[in-house]
Amino acid sequence: MQQYLLKHLSTLVTALAFALVFSSSAAAVGQNGATAELASLLGSYETYQADFIQIVVNENGSKVQETRGSLKAKRPGLFYWETSAPLSQFIVSDGNSVEVYDPDLEQVTVHNLDDRVQTTPALLLSGEVDNLEDTYRVSGREVSDDIREFTLEPKSEDSLFVSLRLTFFKNELQEMRMQDSLSQLSVLSFDHIRLNEAVEKSAFTLEYPEGVDVIRDES
Repeated sequence: MQQYLLKHLSTLVTALAFALVFSSSAAAVGQNGATAELASLLGSYETYQADFIQIVVNENGSKVQETRGSLKAKRPGLFYWETSAPLSQFIVSDGNSVEVYDPDLEQVTVHNLDDRVQTTPALLLSGEVDNLEDTYRVSGREVSDDIREFTLEPKSEDSLFVSLRLTFFKNELQEMRMQDSLSQLSVLSFDHIRLNEAVEKSAFTLEYPEGVDVIRDES
């Protein structure tokens, strides 16, 4: 299981980091400063859909991966992520589990999202967080009248990412920059953003051919 997570670290961690951002922003009560502002911004999102480009850069500054795809999220806890060939992959969450489908491997891996996620740092990113300040140090800065940046730094030493920076343009989430524990930088840039459009629950299901191996993470 650990080898699988490492192989898909940049995609899986970035996808689940986005899921974290979308699912953990509802509670602004009792939060102050940058945390409250970030919660207020994201709390206005009932649904979020976009196309994206993800670029992964290693510790030497060399680009090691570029993928394109689309994603959608719907409160509470629904998430769908699809990357295009040649690195085709599908990641779907219903708030209780995460399914990862790799067509090239003809394999689906199912991760349960329960109390055990605390022993699996990558999956911890997709959990519900009642108060961001309990888990992250949150800072923010105003780049211009229309651009606002927020940086989240995990307080736990077990997290697979070191920092996550969110950039908003006119209150729309435009970019995520994630520095992971392997010194890789993943940059996720969004385009064709659609906020709060109706999305059916059926859009957050994973379809795959019969005969595909299904591996359930019971650890």
